[in-house]
Amino acid sequence: MKTSDRILNTIKKDGAVTAKQLADSFGITTMGARQHLQTLENEGILEFHDVKVKVGRPTRHWSLTKKGHAQFADRHGELTIQVIDAVESLFGSEGVAKVAAERESQTLNHYANALADSKTVEEKLTKLVHLRQQEGYMAELEQDGEDFILTENHCPICKAATRCPSLCQSELNVFQSLIGHEYDVTRTEHIIQGERRCTYSVIKTSEK
Repeated sequence: MKTSDRILNTIKKDGAVTAKQLADSFGITTMGARQHLQTLENEGILEFHDVKVKVGRPTRHWSLTKKGHAQFADRHGELTIQVIDAVESLFGSEGVAKVAAERESQTLNHYANALADSKTVEEKLTKLVHLRQQEGYMAELEQDGEDFILTENHCPICKAATRCPSLCQSELNVFQSLIGHEYDVTRTEHIIQGERRCTYSVIKTSEK
């Protein structure tokens, strides 16, 4: 993978970074990292903001622009929006709702079959993350005691979900159904609301 692609993947997953952080991570010089960052800025893919520090010059942090986010796959986004528009035109909002509900049902069945042998919530989430990675969501899992954090650094259906927000609710419904009622699944960050990733808290419910 080219250094520029590695830089984009790193920023997509981790958020804003400095040239020094990239240099340390990739084993290159800070000057070399700055050159790559400057090239990507010139292409309109990255932008920066300076953060004041107590001593010395401000630290420059680089992040993706809208064009930068667009470098990552959005599965047939424009075509999907056209299909949603056509369904709404022919069958109204009720038709769109039925399409979203059918997609939710099919997704749940597919995931449930894949997770059928999982015995614990951790096993379920680990397999779910693997499935989502295959679908382009750049998913990661962290554990905090009995609780978990599922992070998706990219949404390959973002354009469709922006046009049809019920798709996002469907995904939350699917996660909750898969995990079961011993845990509450809550979305705490949301890409289509302007945040850089979608994050789900999977928190063990209090015993009654």
